[in-house]
Amino acid sequence: MLLRFLPFICLLLCSCDQQPTQDTVPNTVMADSPSSNTELAIYKDSTQSVTDRIADLIGRMTTEEKVAQVTAVWADKHKMEDGELNFDPSKAEAVMPHGIGHVTRPSELTGGGEPGRAGEQEIAYVNAIQKWLVENTRLGIPALMHEESLHGLAAKDATSWGQPISVAATFNRELTRRLYATAARQTASRGAHVVLTPVVDVARDPRWGRVEETLGEDPYLAAQIGLQAVLGFQGDDDQWDEGEVFATLKHMAGHGEPEGGNNIGPAHISERTLREVFLYPFRYIVDNGKVRNIMASYNEVNGVPSHANAWMLNDVLRGEWGYEGAVVSDYFAVKELHTRHAVAASLKEAAIRAISSGVDIELPDREAFPYLVEAVNQGELDEAILDRAVGRILKQKFDRGLFENPYTEPGTALSNTPTDDALVREAGSESMILLKNDGVLPLTGENLTIAVVGPNADKVLLGGYSDEPQHFVTLRQGLETYAEANGATIIYSEGTRLTEPGSWYKDTVIAVSAEDDRARIQQAVKDVAGADVIILAVGGNELTSREAWAESHLGDRPSLELMGTQNELIDALAALDKPMIGLVFGGRPLNISNLAEKSAAVFQCFYLGQETGHSVTDVLFGKVTPSGKLPISIPRSAGHIPAYYNYKPTARRGYLFENVNALYPFGYGLSYTNFEISLPELASVQIPADGSTTVSVQVTNTGDRPGKEVVQLYIRDEYSTVTRPVKELKGFEKVYLAPGETKTVTFELGAEQLEYLNQEMKYAVEPGTFQIMIGNSSRTEDLRQVTLTVVGQAK
Repeated sequence: MLLRFLPFICLLLCSCDQQPTQDTVPNTVMADSPSSNTELAIYKDSTQSVTDRIADLIGRMTTEEKVAQVTAVWADKHKMEDGELNFDPSKAEAVMPHGIGHVTRPSELTGGGEPGRAGEQEIAYVNAIQKWLVENTRLGIPALMHEESLHGLAAKDATSWGQPISVAATFNRELTRRLYATAARQTASRGAHVVLTPVVDVARDPRWGRVEETLGEDPYLAAQIGLQAVLGFQGDDDQWDEGEVFATLKHMAGHGEPEGGNNIGPAHISERTLREVFLYPFRYIVDNGKVRNIMASYNEVNGVPSHANAWMLNDVLRGEWGYEGAVVSDYFAVKELHTRHAVAASLKEAAIRAISSGVDIELPDREAFPYLVEAVNQGELDEAILDRAVGRILKQKFDRGLFENPYTEPGTALSNTPTDDALVREAGSESMILLKNDGVLPLTGENLTIAVVGPNADKVLLGGYSDEPQHFVTLRQGLETYAEANGATIIYSEGTRLTEPGSWYKDTVIAVSAEDDRARIQQAVKDVAGADVIILAVGGNELTSREAWAESHLGDRPSLELMGTQNELIDALAALDKPMIGLVFGGRPLNISNLAEKSAAVFQCFYLGQETGHSVTDVLFGKVTPSGKLPISIPRSAGHIPAYYNYKPTARRGYLFENVNALYPFGYGLSYTNFEISLPELASVQIPADGSTTVSVQVTNTGDRPGKEVVQLYIRDEYSTVTRPVKELKGFEKVYLAPGETKTVTFELGAEQLEYLNQEMKYAVEPGTFQIMIGNSSRTEDLRQVTLTVVGQAK
């Protein structure tokens, strides 16, 4: 039987005339007609190599069956359901007669933010779909099921931790991996195989409503934390193991600095900036994490939308980096090549351009790619290009073992547990970033009367891409639990509102009447008159910062000012002359100058997850010493954008009558204890361009409390043939120290840390001197430095 396919396999292994690639999936298809005899099919034999199985299967497929594998079904799922939203086999033939590549979000019921299927319901639903595909389509190809898992599986009763911006604030690799491994186990247990996360966009404009989904403004941090998320999902090797799912890096690339801070806006960046900043996390994780999927971004770079960017997806991603996985479209983005970008005159043209540019599957629904059948039949698309994409999708199905067992065992669905609660509580506490403390924290004393005030004091704050976790502990609830156990008294007052109640998923956002808010402020002042301390929860919510996916569903803002009357509330409470602790929640940095000036202590919290109230209480009362660091700088105003720390030497000359620097810079965050970091010591003060050395510091806890410190390594190439940033993060380690304890932290210094793109756009280490800076934030005053000299020819 194998002899029949030898010509095809030879083409598979040798063909390189279409585009540079190291894929081991088919590049072409047999000349003879598809075979319907599957009784002795190689693709059904698990003892055969995956390459041979893919070759055999593609050789049997019709064009319609191939195109089905590069499409997905989402909205049309409901056409295959009965009145109770269960899968109805009698309706499936009309929707997916030739099979399907992906089923989109099987955990959903009606969608639109409504609670989805419980775990066992999802297993039954997924198994029913797989059974129909295996038994009723000609070739019996199972489907990949994909879910959202931005900050925990977005499904009913699953675990929900803080948004990725909060995970990045921990600067904790090990904790990150534990979080995403939790989501992997829960996702896999419910029958899904792929998650559309992590987001490794580098966020350089805080006006953008999707900042919360990112890992901050620094490419190195995004790469390090993003890699741990991928490893948490997929494990350390290239094999699928129980409890693992395939991850998806997104959005490639340049998505995090859109024009005007408007979602999907053009990214006006050079190739150098694209490669060194926005592509860096993708390249690093492809090299180190064997990620299975990459999602293209909505935006354009240099006039070319990412979904039509063959240079980016074929030449760079696959040709230069050797990526062997699949590229998936963002939702509806192939269609938008026609309807929004206007680089394709029809949906068929959009489909041809996308798949030719390296997009392997259209998500979430079948809109443009179905036209590929006609395109192949009319000679407008080389069938080898379609086969290559089909092979990449089939490879995941074979590697996942779906042809051997496409089903999930009933009764095995995982939901949130007390162990998961403890993990989320730990992560939430470690995400809190202490920006100011005039000695009021940690709170001490008996019989305290504590006022908890503000629009975010008693609200469920999950952020975007959430479903319905088992529970959510609000700030007020957490404080009340503490007070009941410790003899304190809690006074609650709303103070102001950010918006009228709504949903991240719904279009409408209703502003609050300022008159009504001012009445609430007056009431709050009366309510808290007898308090010993005020805890004020302000910031944003899921409606004031979110993905703007349509002109009717907006989430970006031109201002960083606190929305509504929040500053009036701050002023009114400050006039009471009581110690005030500010907690800033929400998805992105805001102008908190007024709060910082008038509060005794301030935390940047972003979103902390389902244990928010407990996490905050642990930190406020000293059970946990804060150790979070800013993953993104906090500007003084929208006029101070860009505020990222790694700017070029000619930037930030200054403003008339204004401080040009960020209010709080990247990497900044205080503690309840004190740490001393010694002068860095180089193992060698001089190395050749192709050499390496190490740099070490001694870190000592000089305070009276145990705590964690993030030791940060920054580098500056002092004189270079191409301008370099004033400093770049190239390493970090989070260390735990008891009072009086000292530990040595050592960083490698070699090509990975010292290279950059030279004038020829080649990565090289140039001879010269490098400032090696180590400290606990990106501020120059928080860093100590030594000089490393590199000699010899550039390498």
